[in-house]
Amino acid sequence: MTDHALPFTGERFTPECVREISYEHWHRYAFAHALAGGKRVLDAACGEGYGSALLAQVAAQVTGVDIDAAAIAHARSRYGAHANLAYQQADVTALDALPDRSFDLIVSFETLEHLRAQEQLLDGFTRLLADDGVLLVSTPDKRNYNAGGEPNPFHVRELERDEFEALLAARFPARRMYAQKLLFQSALWALDEGAGDVRACVHDGEVLRDGLAYQPLYYVAACARSADALDKLPALSLYGDAAESVYAHYNAEVRKTIAGGARIAELEAEVEALKRAARTDGANG
Repeated sequence: MTDHALPFTGERFTPECVREISYEHWHRYAFAHALAGGKRVLDAACGEGYGSALLAQVAAQVTGVDIDAAAIAHARSRYGAHANLAYQQADVTALDALPDRSFDLIVSFETLEHLRAQEQLLDGFTRLLADDGVLLVSTPDKRNYNAGGEPNPFHVRELERDEFEALLAARFPARRMYAQKLLFQSALWALDEGAGDVRACVHDGEVLRDGLAYQPLYYVAACARSADALDKLPALSLYGDAAESVYAHYNAEVRKTIAGGARIAELEAEVEALKRAARTDGANG
């Protein structure tokens, strides 16, 4: 593996990105990692290649596909040491060269919103997915993503939940929909094995609501032909980095703000002292 980084364009994630965007992107692949053991995996629109390489740690074979020649060349150079990992340059809406039912797990994260041909993309995945396989596909929620802000110039067709689910329902009888969003929470978990289900609640004013009752920023959908293929999926998946980089950045900014506030107070005191001196000099003059 080489150490060179692919330039960050503002849209395609690279492993050198930190804090919030890192959590969002790595979590999706960490979620897929638990399903990839011994499987034939397709990473459609693999970008820089980091996610394909992560899945190759446990998969039988991983194929990363992306339309961008520079990204594929970079991925081959950086992650080429994995014998069970191959990268191909191709349009993910036109994967006709790949055989039917040739993948047990297909992942395509943050791809749909970049395409007009969303139906064509999902039709291809339907053909490529094994009968007992699982498709993991994510996309931002149109209602909440960039709410009140500038539209993402890289996105051509964002979807609301009902539109996303309709696309999936037309092709996959079995589905499980997940919401994804970074949250500021207190985590309390049992340390005893087999302690029971994970429980969550949200304090909304004076009401305590069961579950994570937040508006999603992204959706991650797990799709299959049979509900049995989704049985092992968890109700809740959590992801973090050991360095807790989001908190480290937050604490650094807090320290800067506190130091800045203290310095402002010092300067204000100096200004007041100068004003008093000026008034005194004026009165004595």
